[in-house]
Amino acid sequence: MGEASFDQQAWLDRIGYSGPRTPTLETLNKLIFSHAHAISYETLDIMLGRTPKLDVQTLERKMIFGKRGGYCFEQNMLFRAGLRSLGFQITSLQGRVIRGMAIDAPRPAIHMLMQVELSEGRYLADVGFGNLAPTCALRLEPHTEQDTPHEVMRFIDVGGELTLQAHLKHGWEHIYRVIPYPRYDGEYEITNWYTGTHPETPYQGNIIAARPGPDRTRITMYNSRVTVRDADGRADKRWLQSETEYRDVLRGEFGLNMTDAEIEQCITTMKTKGTGDAPHPFFA
Repeated sequence: MGEASFDQQAWLDRIGYSGPRTPTLETLNKLIFSHAHAISYETLDIMLGRTPKLDVQTLERKMIFGKRGGYCFEQNMLFRAGLRSLGFQITSLQGRVIRGMAIDAPRPAIHMLMQVELSEGRYLADVGFGNLAPTCALRLEPHTEQDTPHEVMRFIDVGGELTLQAHLKHGWEHIYRVIPYPRYDGEYEITNWYTGTHPETPYQGNIIAARPGPDRTRITMYNSRVTVRDADGRADKRWLQSETEYRDVLRGEFGLNMTDAEIEQCITTMKTKGTGDAPHPFFA
């Protein structure tokens, strides 16, 4: 997974960033915001029978030059390459997703995230958690409420793992627990293979996409349901009916460069394998 040939300028152009390139907290915050808004979270290649690949050149072809999105490993691997090209010091970490579960739920480590070392301290960077990825860096310290361009967030220490929480409509909701130990890329490869191929993961049969929007909103697509939620958790939902509507939303609202045939295949797979309109805590 070498990053020596990473095309920094192409990445910055793709995310619409033209600001300072010094490895500071201000730069990191602007990069997270720009990347999250430009490159949507989506898992549609898995529906198309394409297990995600994590080498940087493949990620560049897909998300930068191909104008597609990606899910957590793809997003954070690409973002990590971009940060390293600018001189940021990164420690690669994993998290235990507990969205919609007990704060101490015994969960496997299936999420990638990053710790960024700055003069101000250690910060979390994560552009790959769908509808609740923080849209700025978060200081890795417990019991401090931190405002973001979207939700207010904080960390709670649970047995030595910091639990990321977001303040939504019904109060503080758990997102994931951060494992405070460095991870090797081979561990991401193993987990990516599991999440990208296991028949019981939600990605095999469900259309999933998410991106942050203006005025502290977020837009999420789960099969035919499209939800726009504000920072307080109030949600406006609509349901897609025609293939034309699916194309318009995936290409327009999520900015995904997909062919008619690819979108048609995703819809067909959704109808045969998907969970329909059933709620899913990760993609509510």
